[in-house]
Amino acid sequence: MSEASERPEKEEEEEEEVTPEPEEDSDDSSGEEAAGNTEMDFLRVARYIKSGKCKNIICMVGAGISTSAGIPDFRSPGTGLYANLQKYNLPYPEAIFQIDYFKKHPEPFFALARELYPGQFKPTICHYFMKLLKDKGHLRRCYSQNIDTLERVAGLEGEDLIEAHGTFFTSHCVSCTKEFNLDWMRDKIFADDIPRCDGCSSLVKPDIVFFGENLPVRFFTSMKMDFPRCDLLIVMGTSLQVQPFAGLVGRVSKSCPRLLINMEKAGQADPMLGLLGFGGGMDFESDKAYRDVAHISTCDDGCLALAELLGWKEELTELVKKEHGRIDSQDQREKSKGAAANESSASEAPAAKKEE
Repeated sequence: MSEASERPEKEEEEEEEVTPEPEEDSDDSSGEEAAGNTEMDFLRVARYIKSGKCKNIICMVGAGISTSAGIPDFRSPGTGLYANLQKYNLPYPEAIFQIDYFKKHPEPFFALARELYPGQFKPTICHYFMKLLKDKGHLRRCYSQNIDTLERVAGLEGEDLIEAHGTFFTSHCVSCTKEFNLDWMRDKIFADDIPRCDGCSSLVKPDIVFFGENLPVRFFTSMKMDFPRCDLLIVMGTSLQVQPFAGLVGRVSKSCPRLLINMEKAGQADPMLGLLGFGGGMDFESDKAYRDVAHISTCDDGCLALAELLGWKEELTELVKKEHGRIDSQDQREKSKGAAANESSASEAPAAKKEE
């Protein structure tokens, strides 16, 4: 659900490049560090964040930051979403997110939406790490491929967030474009109703980007402002296979450090394109590599490790504990309220019958 339609990027006007100051090497830099040892490079990223020069961090995130919350990613063999859609009798897995197929056969999508609907999952350590970056004045923006709204639940607000592939937060009629909110859509989906507009009776679709649809305009307008000013790019939990999102890694200045926290290396430059003069992809291993760092781990483990180097680990774990407790308490209150309402309805029914 975090993957979306491929749309060719339009050629953008040239902009003035804003180059962040590179971190100065400390006097005690070791030969091991200079040789590009992965852990030492990770340490240098932490030093750079703490240096006071890093005020415009951009996070690019995908489905991998939500798997520890219980939401499957797309492409993992055996466990990914696309590997487990046989029960919906689709002509091919991606059809569930194709707009033309949805308009003719909406049932599979809404059946899947019931399983993955926002409100059933809690944000992860990685989500709250980005909230800490915001609170400490380091985060410029989070660009997310995800539609699970967990960034919002963790405390990133509208201005902090570009939901590149859309969101369940709002929905619109596919014909008259009337808007519907999250609660309305939730009620329809969990009542086993196909959501239809109360004005024109057409289908109502959550504002997630299907294959065959354009990405939100805000994605394109914001990236022009944000990426030239980025002084650290942190990429987490994405295969960087879907354009134009994947191409964002090449929009930062050539001196901007880029950190990947992922289960495998992703977004690496094609050597042939490099020979032709087309760059922008990540380069972790070549002789010319100078700014890209790959930390191979789960996103939660990577964020905990970075938080420890920053001196934020205790603060991060306390934030997760407090926020998860708040969400659990809120869920319990809503369940109690629902149970009380059901009891009230049950006790009123015999009285009404007696009056008749």
